[in-house]
Amino acid sequence: MRIDKYLWSTRYYKTRNIASTACKKGQVKVNDQVVKPSREVYPMDKIMLRKNQINYQLTVLDVPKNRVGAKLVDIYRKDTTPKEAFEHNNLLKQSKEYYRKKGTGRPTKKDRRDIEDYLDDPEDGINPTSNDI
Repeated sequence: MRIDKYLWSTRYYKTRNIASTACKKGQVKVNDQVVKPSREVYPMDKIMLRKNQINYQLTVLDVPKNRVGAKLVDIYRKDTTPKEAFEHNNLLKQSKEYYRKKGTGRPTKKDRRDIEDYLDDPEDGINPTSNDI
């Protein structure tokens, strides 16, 4: 079976086109060699692929005839990805959430005024945004 079809049938990629594009970009290696999408996969091959900033490592146990359900994927591959790869990804997600909550969008006028009020020096007694002049 072709490597792009294998990665699609074991649900690493949503479509075969995406899987073949990843192979063409050099994100997929079989036995430590960058491969083309047409490379054949055999049992006991070691596959390493980079997806979403994670280096997945897996071993081919068997070759499916076509796309399999999510519950049956473990019959055809053994995932040997180290846990540190996933922990690093979680750390990146948490660092991005520090600045602003996801889905809140751009700051509103009220948010901007609150920020300006917070940053204004209280000793001056003059607010540059007020119209008291």
